[in-house]
Amino acid sequence: MEQDFEKLGAFYLGRRQDGDKDIVMYDSRHLTTHAMIVGMTGSGKTGLALSMMEEAAIDGVPAILIDPKGDLGNILLQFPDLTPADFRPWVDEADAKRASITVDELAEKTAKTWREGLAKWGQDGDRIRRLASSAEFCVFTPGDTTGRPLQILKSFDAPKGADEITLRDSIISSVSSLLGLVGVQADPVQSREHILLSAILYSQWKQGNGLTLEQIINFVATPPFAKIGVFDIEAFYPSKDRMKLAMQLNGLLASPGFSAWREGEPLNVASLLHAPDGRPRISVISIAHLSDAERMFFVTALLGETVSWMRRQTGTSSLRAILYMDEIFGYFPPTANPPSKAPMLTLLKQARAFGLGVVLSTQNPVDLDYKGLSNCGTWFIGRLQTDRDKQRVLDGLEGAAAESGSKFDRSAIDKVLSGLGKRVFLMRDAADDEPVVFETRWAMSYMRGPLSMAEIRSLIKPSASEMPSPFQTEPATAQASGFPSPFDAFPATATTQQTDSRTEETPPDIVATVRLHFVNAKTSTDVWETRYYRASLDAEGWPDWPRSEELDELPSTVRAISAMVAGNKVSTWQKTLTSYLYQECALAFWRDAESKLTSARGETEGEFRVRVAQARREARDAAVEKIRETYRLKLQRAGDAMRRADDKIEREKAMAKQKKAASAISWGTAILGSILGGVASVGNVRRVGSAVRSSTMIGKKNQDVAQAEESAEILHKRYEALQAECEEALKAAHEEINPAALALDSITVRPRKTDILVERIAYA
Repeated sequence: MEQDFEKLGAFYLGRRQDGDKDIVMYDSRHLTTHAMIVGMTGSGKTGLALSMMEEAAIDGVPAILIDPKGDLGNILLQFPDLTPADFRPWVDEADAKRASITVDELAEKTAKTWREGLAKWGQDGDRIRRLASSAEFCVFTPGDTTGRPLQILKSFDAPKGADEITLRDSIISSVSSLLGLVGVQADPVQSREHILLSAILYSQWKQGNGLTLEQIINFVATPPFAKIGVFDIEAFYPSKDRMKLAMQLNGLLASPGFSAWREGEPLNVASLLHAPDGRPRISVISIAHLSDAERMFFVTALLGETVSWMRRQTGTSSLRAILYMDEIFGYFPPTANPPSKAPMLTLLKQARAFGLGVVLSTQNPVDLDYKGLSNCGTWFIGRLQTDRDKQRVLDGLEGAAAESGSKFDRSAIDKVLSGLGKRVFLMRDAADDEPVVFETRWAMSYMRGPLSMAEIRSLIKPSASEMPSPFQTEPATAQASGFPSPFDAFPATATTQQTDSRTEETPPDIVATVRLHFVNAKTSTDVWETRYYRASLDAEGWPDWPRSEELDELPSTVRAISAMVAGNKVSTWQKTLTSYLYQECALAFWRDAESKLTSARGETEGEFRVRVAQARREARDAAVEKIRETYRLKLQRAGDAMRRADDKIEREKAMAKQKKAASAISWGTAILGSILGGVASVGNVRRVGSAVRSSTMIGKKNQDVAQAEESAEILHKRYEALQAECEEALKAAHEEINPAALALDSITVRPRKTDILVERIAYA
């Protein structure tokens, strides 16, 4: 049976600790204002964070998890069958020895604990299966090839589509982290090393040129400019001193320990967030094995890449992705300025507009920049170790409340924080009026603890890019079926001899320059493209166009075909090439009927699926918000009427009670008067009449109470019916969005025959 917490767009975090014990559902859109998790060791921070990431995965929201401690990889330990055999490889033999039981017995005990723990929170193996199928889960190990490395040092690519501010921030972050690796703590404004490297990157990136580390070293020795500012380069930074810096960087390049930084998949935020087929990814990046300098270098590089990726996205109020860092101590201090601080502050200030939620966590709440953290709209506070920690957190909460304009009762929050237990958190959400104290739900992933590199290695599966995909992952190009990609290496043709010279018997290959015009109103396509093809001649002397290869450019030397040699063959060759391209050459586009979006020129199918999924999520969130707003007013009016009816019952009961008391007094007075003054006395007759009228009024008031209760019951039922109606409407609006499962229409755009112009045919 579907549980109440299965609501897309809302994260099931736990259960309230007040009298109602209601489940806590956190609106995922609130995460775009960022979140901060604080608590001492053992408070349950990691469990809360992984539960949040599990909910994000189920909702199709990708996430990057920076893991300095090595335990976030636990999110890959998903065992839907919950059998002892699943847990057996992951339980600790030392724990079994301490408990004086076998490892198999410990595995059985652990499996039972996990089954019962999940059941207590309304979860089971089916929900774990749903989690596992909702996203692709990966663990990356930068700087170490025993895991799944990320390529960092091979090249410093220019940020795509970056404005001047983004370019400047990227340069500062890249240079600071690179100098940090060689032990140079440089100030961006005063350090010669920093200024020189920044100028080198700026001069090349401004032209759109990426740089390798080798090129940077060469440019340090011989800069590509004569001046820095108003000074000649030699006056600003003499060549002898520059050579010392070049030698330091060269030592980094030559070090065997840094060869791993030049291997693996390129650091690409879009790839970390989505697989080639568009499925969301939960990418855990383990940096526990790195030194402090290496961690700072990598985190800075990743944050800088994230800023660049963020600025290329369109604005949205829906949650597009999550960036989570498990421990920010040392990366975001209050006074110092490590390289990681500037890009992290940029994300906290600007990522909201692009739908990127930043979630940070720490067990060291004292040494943090709380002014920067005031940008966090939601705070999760667990058990704290010292009163000093508590006071610093209260300062942070107060700053965040002031930033959002919400109320903050410091003394009340102080009292709550003092009584928190394990796995119990206070949630202060700027979008809600009151804080909530809740116990975190049971994580579906097995909380194994920190993983060794060998254990991480056992979890690594082939990436989606290494496996066949049913979706096209290269941009659609105007190429005929069977034409190799222009990015493939030239294969040797059947008639081409791999020698320095060509024999007289071997005919030369034919190259053709073709102009193609693609026009389609549905896809708003109207482009001319120039293509180059190379074909060998068959036994009869005709170009074999179906087996030709498409080139990205013409060969450096081509020979014109003499009319005496070719006769009228060239004209025929042009016609056969035109006929072949007319039949086979096409551009592929995709269209989503629901969102009415069409893929852009050069956009891969996977990228388009991600864009459609985001558009549908935004539409879903807008529909949910509209339903909530509509029913909020209805429920408010119904609630007000219900409360008025309840108040009327209380008033009628109070009046009935008063009438009953007055009637008792009237009858008492009449009885006493009849004893003392006689039954038939005029005064006593009046008193008896008054008592009778009072008794009549009691009956009427009791009737009024009954009517008021009946009316209130009708209003209560009407309110409950409205609540149920609202829940049904929300349930209908909560569409599960899986980019890989979207049904897309394929659109093929072919050129007209008159729009295929063979401009030139020559010998290669």
